[in-house]
Amino acid sequence: MMTGLADLVRPVDPTAVLELFPAAPPRLLAVGEPTHRSPELLALRNDLFRGLVKHHGYRTIALETDCLGGLLVDEHVTTGAGDLDNVVARGLSHGWGSLPGNRDLVRWMRAFNAGRPAQDHVRFAGVDGPLEIDAAASPRAALTAVHAFLAAGGDLGLLPCTADELDRLLGEDAAWTEPAAMVDPARSVGRSAQARELRRVADDLATLLDADAPGLVAAAGREAWHTARLRARTATALLRYHSWMADPSDARMPWLLRVRDTIMADNLLALAERGPVLAWAHTSHLRRGAGHMTLWGHDRLRWWGAGAQVAARLGDAYGYLALAVGTVGNQGVAAPAPETVEGALHALPGTALPGGRGLVDARRLADVLGSVPVPRESSWFGYAPLDHLGETDGVLFVRDVVAG
Repeated sequence: MMTGLADLVRPVDPTAVLELFPAAPPRLLAVGEPTHRSPELLALRNDLFRGLVKHHGYRTIALETDCLGGLLVDEHVTTGAGDLDNVVARGLSHGWGSLPGNRDLVRWMRAFNAGRPAQDHVRFAGVDGPLEIDAAASPRAALTAVHAFLAAGGDLGLLPCTADELDRLLGEDAAWTEPAAMVDPARSVGRSAQARELRRVADDLATLLDADAPGLVAAAGREAWHTARLRARTATALLRYHSWMADPSDARMPWLLRVRDTIMADNLLALAERGPVLAWAHTSHLRRGAGHMTLWGHDRLRWWGAGAQVAARLGDAYGYLALAVGTVGNQGVAAPAPETVEGALHALPGTALPGGRGLVDARRLADVLGSVPVPRESSWFGYAPLDHLGETDGVLFVRDVVAG
């Protein structure tokens, strides 16, 4: 065991986490997970958020799930609308509504809010776009909702089109959600004449939301205006994403990655304007440095993720913790080599990691480890080793997990 390392490890609790930021608690506290769907990591997330809410004034959790679907979850936790099964099935994308850890989170948030005044409610937010690995959503839901909001509270004469004209431009949703378009640009409608016109319409609608904000807020309320701005951001980004899906050049995939993470960054920044946020997503999205991956024949794609974009704008108000794990038992990710970050932590005795968890200040950990640790090699594509210790404020370590 490396001398002094055990002395650095603290129990995982929100007070210890925030002590990593002695100047001030971060406005946006981001935790990057190395693999999705792990029940152990979801349980840690839930414990951390509950403590931040109860003792440190955090009131929003932001997850890597569809931002429009997340509105359903937020309505449920704030008003009780809908039943839990339906809300998580419709409101959490990527199939994550079936995960017990996510259901536990939503259930706890609703119970916390019951009987509390609205200004003390905890809030749920999705920050991802309405995107999946094999398709992107139609912009219909977002665009028609923004148009209706402006028609109800704004100047009808300034709208760039009527509702009927918007419906005609949108066409059939199946054309937008064509799965083959992800691998065949020719199957995408993203650069059709109608799509180009929709980008102009979406831009004008978004501009009206900001230009007429005083009257719109007075007429509909600040909350409704914020929701309309979320939908407008999503619509314009979706149209940009579809446009690049239709591009046959080598710039296509790098652009798609950038558009997706910019959606996340814009949503995180909007949330941070309203109060302290705990953000939880894959480490590739939240790290301060550039992300990289190999996908569909593109070798070592590199882009600035949402965390890097937000950190550039918020500075010290952005805090980032990296999650690291020792083993992923049901996916063949065995005990790490001792010369890696994960290996040094995994070798600690159980007394140093109560409950199999621990928190370490990243700067002090780097000092103890000395030279740059050897990068861990992952034997499973669904797990990303910790290869960016210098970008983090702290490391949350979980000795052994399974993939859900």
